[in-house]
Amino acid sequence: MKFQSTIQASDGGTFGAYVATPAEPNGHALVLLQEAFGVTSAIRMAADRFAEAGYQVYAPDLFWRFEPGLQLSHSRDDIKKAMDLLERFDQSKGLDDIRATADHIRAQSGFNGKVAISGMCLGGLLTYLSCLRPGFDAGVGFYGVGIEKALDEAVNLKCPIMLHFGRKDAFLPPEVQEAIAQGLADNPKVELHFYDKADHGFYTRGDASDVALAHERTLTFLNKHL
Repeated sequence: MKFQSTIQASDGGTFGAYVATPAEPNGHALVLLQEAFGVTSAIRMAADRFAEAGYQVYAPDLFWRFEPGLQLSHSRDDIKKAMDLLERFDQSKGLDDIRATADHIRAQSGFNGKVAISGMCLGGLLTYLSCLRPGFDAGVGFYGVGIEKALDEAVNLKCPIMLHFGRKDAFLPPEVQEAIAQGLADNPKVELHFYDKADHGFYTRGDASDVALAHERTLTFLNKHL
Protein backbone atom coordinates (compact mmCIF):
# COMPACT_ATOMS: atom_id res chain seq x y z
CA MET A 1 0.00 0.00 0.00
CA LYS A 2 1.16 3.49 -0.80
CA PHE A 3 0.29 6.11 1.80
CA GLN A 4 -1.16 9.32 0.45
CA SER A 5 -0.09 11.72 3.18
CA THR A 6 3.03 12.13 5.32
CA ILE A 7 2.64 13.49 8.84
CA GLN A 8 5.30 14.89 11.15
CA ALA A 9 5.49 13.12 14.51
CA SER A 10 5.89 15.28 17.59
CA ASP A 11 9.01 13.38 18.72
CA GLY A 12 10.73 13.32 15.33
CA GLY A 13 10.26 11.18 12.25
CA THR A 14 7.27 10.97 9.94
CA PHE A 15 4.48 8.49 9.38
CA GLY A 16 2.01 7.83 6.61
CA ALA A 17 -1.76 8.01 6.44
CA TYR A 18 -4.26 6.60 4.00
CA VAL A 19 -6.48 9.43 2.78
CA ALA A 20 -10.03 9.04 1.47
CA THR A 21 -11.28 12.17 -0.28
CA PRO A 22 -15.02 12.77 -0.69
CA ALA A 23 -16.60 13.54 -4.03
CA GLU A 24 -18.95 15.96 -2.27
CA PRO A 25 -17.17 17.35 0.83
CA ASN A 26 -19.21 18.36 3.86
CA GLY A 27 -16.35 20.52 5.16
CA HIS A 28 -15.37 18.23 8.04
CA ALA A 29 -12.70 15.58 8.57
CA LEU A 30 -12.38 12.26 10.37
CA VAL A 31 -9.31 10.53 11.81
CA LEU A 32 -9.93 6.78 11.49
CA LEU A 33 -7.85 4.50 13.71
CA GLN A 34 -6.68 1.01 12.86
CA GLU A 35 -7.14 -2.30 14.61
CA ALA A 36 -4.10 -4.31 15.73
CA PHE A 37 -3.59 -5.50 12.14
CA GLY A 38 -2.50 -2.16 10.66
CA VAL A 39 -4.10 0.04 8.02
CA THR A 40 -5.56 -2.95 6.21
CA SER A 41 -7.99 -3.12 3.31
CA ALA A 42 -10.82 -3.30 5.86
CA ILE A 43 -9.72 -0.01 7.43
CA ARG A 44 -9.33 1.59 4.01
CA MET A 45 -12.81 0.41 3.03
CA ALA A 46 -14.22 1.93 6.23
CA ALA A 47 -12.40 5.18 5.42
CA ASP A 48 -13.89 5.16 1.92
CA ARG A 49 -17.36 4.61 3.42
CA PHE A 50 -17.01 7.74 5.57
CA ALA A 51 -15.71 9.66 2.56
CA GLU A 52 -18.88 8.71 0.70
CA ALA A 53 -20.73 10.57 3.46
CA GLY A 54 -18.68 13.71 2.78
CA TYR A 55 -15.80 13.42 5.26
CA GLN A 56 -12.12 13.89 4.44
CA VAL A 57 -10.70 10.81 6.14
CA TYR A 58 -7.15 10.18 7.35
CA ALA A 59 -6.19 6.71 8.60
CA PRO A 60 -2.73 7.09 10.21
CA ASP A 61 -0.20 4.26 10.41
CA LEU A 62 0.09 3.86 14.18
CA PHE A 63 2.60 0.99 13.96
CA TRP A 64 5.15 2.95 11.92
CA ARG A 65 7.74 2.72 14.67
CA PHE A 66 7.67 -1.10 14.32
CA GLU A 67 7.17 -1.60 10.59
CA PRO A 68 5.81 1.18 8.36
CA GLY A 69 2.91 0.07 6.21
CA LEU A 70 2.36 -3.16 8.14
CA GLN A 71 -0.76 -5.09 7.11
CA LEU A 72 -1.61 -8.34 8.87
CA SER A 73 -4.19 -10.97 8.05
CA HIS A 74 -6.24 -13.06 10.49
CA SER A 75 -4.01 -16.11 10.11
CA ARG A 76 -2.73 -17.74 13.29
CA ASP A 77 0.78 -16.36 12.80
CA ASP A 78 -0.43 -12.85 12.02
CA ILE A 79 -2.77 -12.80 15.01
CA LYS A 80 0.16 -13.81 17.20
CA LYS A 81 2.24 -11.00 15.70
CA ALA A 82 -0.61 -8.51 16.23
CA MET A 83 -0.88 -9.49 19.90
CA ASP A 84 2.88 -9.04 20.29
CA LEU A 85 2.68 -5.59 18.72
CA LEU A 86 -0.13 -4.63 21.09
CA GLU A 87 2.07 -5.59 24.04
CA ARG A 88 4.89 -3.41 22.72
CA PHE A 89 2.77 -0.51 21.48
CA ASP A 90 3.50 2.76 23.29
CA GLN A 91 0.01 4.13 23.92
CA SER A 92 1.25 7.59 24.84
CA LYS A 93 3.21 7.95 21.60
CA GLY A 94 0.24 6.60 19.69
CA LEU A 95 -2.01 9.27 21.19
CA ASP A 96 0.57 11.89 20.22
CA ASP A 97 0.55 10.58 16.64
CA ILE A 98 -3.24 10.80 16.59
CA ARG A 99 -3.13 14.40 17.75
CA ALA A 100 -0.45 15.13 15.15
CA THR A 101 -2.81 13.76 12.51
CA ALA A 102 -5.58 16.12 13.63
CA ASP A 103 -3.13 19.03 13.66
CA HIS A 104 -1.99 18.09 10.15
CA ILE A 105 -5.58 18.16 8.92
CA ARG A 106 -6.30 21.55 10.48
CA ALA A 107 -3.14 22.95 8.89
CA GLN A 108 -4.33 22.10 5.38
CA SER A 109 -4.99 25.11 3.18
CA GLY A 110 -8.67 26.02 3.11
CA PHE A 111 -9.73 23.66 5.90
CA ASN A 112 -11.84 25.34 8.56
CA GLY A 113 -14.19 22.52 9.54
CA LYS A 114 -14.36 20.26 12.57
CA VAL A 115 -12.42 17.05 13.15
CA ALA A 116 -13.94 13.85 14.49
CA ILE A 117 -12.22 10.60 15.45
CA SER A 118 -13.27 6.97 15.13
CA GLY A 119 -11.65 3.57 15.43
CA MET A 120 -12.09 -0.15 15.97
CA CYS A 121 -10.69 -2.47 18.67
CA LEU A 122 -7.30 -0.87 19.48
CA GLY A 123 -8.61 2.15 17.57
CA GLY A 124 -11.79 2.12 19.65
CA LEU A 125 -9.80 2.36 22.87
CA LEU A 126 -7.57 5.08 21.42
CA THR A 127 -10.65 6.97 20.27
CA TYR A 128 -11.96 7.00 23.84
CA LEU A 129 -8.58 8.05 25.25
CA SER A 130 -8.18 10.75 22.58
CA CYS A 131 -11.54 12.21 23.54
CA LEU A 132 -10.21 12.69 27.08
CA ARG A 133 -7.74 15.19 25.58
CA PRO A 134 -8.42 18.39 23.69
CA GLY A 135 -8.25 18.16 19.92
CA PHE A 136 -11.42 16.52 18.63
CA ASP A 137 -15.01 17.66 18.20
CA ALA A 138 -16.68 14.22 18.40
CA GLY A 139 -15.67 10.58 18.69
CA VAL A 140 -17.10 7.18 17.71
CA GLY A 141 -15.50 4.02 19.07
CA PHE A 142 -16.21 0.44 18.03
CA TYR A 143 -15.59 -2.40 20.52
CA GLY A 144 -12.65 -0.71 22.21
CA VAL A 145 -10.85 -3.26 24.38
CA GLY A 146 -9.59 -1.67 27.60
CA ILE A 147 -12.06 1.18 27.96
CA GLU A 148 -13.26 -0.44 31.17
CA LYS A 149 -9.86 0.36 32.72
CA ALA A 150 -10.35 4.11 32.24
CA LEU A 151 -14.00 4.61 33.17
CA ASP A 152 -13.11 6.89 36.06
CA GLU A 153 -11.56 9.30 33.53
CA ALA A 154 -14.85 9.78 31.68
CA VAL A 155 -15.49 12.95 33.70
CA ASN A 156 -12.66 14.47 31.64
CA LEU A 157 -14.25 13.84 28.23
CA LYS A 158 -13.70 16.91 26.07
CA CYS A 159 -16.25 16.05 23.37
CA PRO A 160 -19.30 13.84 22.77
CA ILE A 161 -18.56 10.18 22.08
CA MET A 162 -20.61 7.25 20.80
CA LEU A 163 -19.52 3.70 21.61
CA HIS A 164 -20.63 0.48 19.85
CA PHE A 165 -20.31 -3.05 21.28
CA GLY A 166 -21.34 -6.53 20.12
CA ARG A 167 -22.90 -8.67 22.83
CA LYS A 168 -21.12 -11.79 21.48
CA ASP A 169 -17.68 -10.20 21.75
CA ALA A 170 -15.33 -12.64 23.51
CA PHE A 171 -12.76 -9.87 24.04
CA LEU A 172 -15.39 -7.84 25.92
CA PRO A 173 -17.31 -10.38 28.03
CA PRO A 174 -20.72 -9.55 29.54
CA GLU A 175 -19.32 -8.37 32.87
CA VAL A 176 -16.98 -5.94 31.11
CA GLN A 177 -19.77 -4.57 28.93
CA GLU A 178 -21.97 -4.20 31.99
CA ALA A 179 -19.21 -2.30 33.79
CA ILE A 180 -18.90 0.04 30.81
CA ALA A 181 -22.66 0.51 30.63
CA GLN A 182 -22.91 1.31 34.33
CA GLY A 183 -19.79 3.46 34.39
CA LEU A 184 -20.86 5.64 31.47
CA ALA A 185 -24.66 5.53 31.64
CA ASP A 186 -25.07 8.88 33.41
CA ASN A 187 -22.44 10.76 31.42
CA PRO A 188 -24.18 13.31 29.17
CA LYS A 189 -21.31 13.20 26.67
CA VAL A 190 -21.65 9.43 26.06
CA GLU A 191 -24.05 7.50 23.82
CA LEU A 192 -23.89 3.69 24.01
CA HIS A 193 -25.17 1.05 21.57
CA PHE A 194 -25.15 -2.74 21.96
CA TYR A 195 -25.80 -5.29 19.20
CA ASP A 196 -27.23 -8.57 20.45
CA LYS A 197 -25.88 -10.91 17.76
CA ALA A 198 -22.66 -9.09 16.89
CA ASP A 199 -19.15 -10.40 17.60
CA HIS A 200 -15.84 -8.58 17.85
CA GLY A 201 -14.92 -6.86 14.60
CA PHE A 202 -18.51 -6.66 13.39
CA TYR A 203 -18.21 -3.20 11.82
CA THR A 204 -15.75 -4.40 9.19
CA ARG A 205 -16.64 -8.10 8.90
CA GLY A 206 -19.98 -8.66 10.59
CA ASP A 207 -23.60 -9.03 9.57
CA ALA A 208 -24.61 -6.45 6.97
CA SER A 209 -27.63 -5.30 8.98
CA ASP A 210 -25.48 -4.57 12.06
CA VAL A 211 -22.93 -2.73 9.93
CA ALA A 212 -25.66 -0.63 8.31
CA LEU A 213 -27.32 0.22 11.62
CA ALA A 214 -24.03 1.14 13.32
CA HIS A 215 -23.00 3.28 10.35
CA GLU A 216 -26.37 5.04 10.24
CA ARG A 217 -26.22 5.79 13.96
CA THR A 218 -22.65 7.01 13.58
CA LEU A 219 -23.46 9.40 10.74
CA THR A 220 -26.49 10.76 12.62
CA PHE A 221 -24.28 11.35 15.68
CA LEU A 222 -21.55 13.06 13.67
CA ASN A 223 -24.04 15.22 11.80
CA LYS A 224 -25.45 16.34 15.13
CA HIS A 225 -22.14 17.28 16.73
CA LEU A 226 -20.06 18.60 13.84
